[in-house]
Amino acid sequence: INTLQVEQGTAGNIKSDLTRGHVVGSLAKIVQRLKMYKKTPKRGLVVFCGALPPEENAPLGSETLKIYEIDPPKQLRQYLYRCDDHFHVDILKNMMRDEDAIGFLALDAKEAGWGLLRGDKLETLSRTGSGVAGKHRQGGQSAKRFQRLREMEMTYYFNRVATKTRELFLDIHKIKGLIISGPGPTKEEFVNGGHLEYRLQKMVLATIDASYSGDVGIREAAEKASHVLSDFRMIEEKNLIQKLFREINTGSGLAAYGLKDVIRYTANSVANMVLVTDTIDEHVVTGTCRRCGHIQERILKRAQVIPAKSEMETRGCTKCRAMEVSATEQDIVDYLSMLCAKTGASIEVISGRAEHGMMLGSLGQVAALLRYNPAHSQG
Repeated sequence: INTLQVEQGTAGNIKSDLTRGHVVGSLAKIVQRLKMYKKTPKRGLVVFCGALPPEENAPLGSETLKIYEIDPPKQLRQYLYRCDDHFHVDILKNMMRDEDAIGFLALDAKEAGWGLLRGDKLETLSRTGSGVAGKHRQGGQSAKRFQRLREMEMTYYFNRVATKTRELFLDIHKIKGLIISGPGPTKEEFVNGGHLEYRLQKMVLATIDASYSGDVGIREAAEKASHVLSDFRMIEEKNLIQKLFREINTGSGLAAYGLKDVIRYTANSVANMVLVTDTIDEHVVTGTCRRCGHIQERILKRAQVIPAKSEMETRGCTKCRAMEVSATEQDIVDYLSMLCAKTGASIEVISGRAEHGMMLGSLGQVAALLRYNPAHSQG
């Protein structure tokens, strides 16, 4: 609050009357809202406020001040204040990103490189030289002595690589699978030599022949690994659907399907994992009353979204009858992702065109694995 009050004084120097009014008004609105909080919420607080046009291509001067408060889906660990021409949402986007990652290790006898594939983004994490002598011995050394020294250097190199791999892929980044690549037999010697930590050894999805090692080798391996990752994901999805149907068929009460039930169980923190196909067509239209704050929601097909938004705004608030309803729409997968993030559940998007995706489609394209049987809880 103190920071924003100081900013209000500074904003008085803005030359444009319109911009100055918008900035000062937004800061005042945020200060008023923050005074309603006795303490910082548990996960932190995100507030966006700005002068927004009522519709696209609206004339200058028709903007109205809008404020949005967001309870972040994960612990907010940084402080950020920005006065800009757009809202900075990168921190929130990073919270919502897919946590599943694949690790890459590209090595040969000269160097090693580590990479991380998260979604469609490939990042090089680190690289190191081996320090191992070439295969041709130096003058003055016997062949046997040179071979022993080289074997010792390789063992030391492999141990360094294994330690770094554990630090990167177990301690810092949590991966679901590991792909090891490189030219020649070095990668097989490393994998089969028992150097990897046992948890990482179980995560090895494939060893791929590549022309390069190091950071260049990581990019090459990622291009060649598409079929491996596709098969890995397909097996993952198949196992999830099999688990879902096993819970349904045994009557354990640990599974639910149908959009309304899944939303209810997720909002009430009963759902542990939500499964939804990528072919689902539903959207959520949300109408928020600017006067009393009442929220109304409707789940509709894509073609029904525009008329539903217009109807909500025209009909007004169903609680206080005020004609001040602002309607927005959201894809159902994004909506479910937000619910899951708030309650600590996970969400898995299943390929709707694969066999296991069609099985989920027969249940309404969305289902959930539950933390406990809600019927026992009610009893």
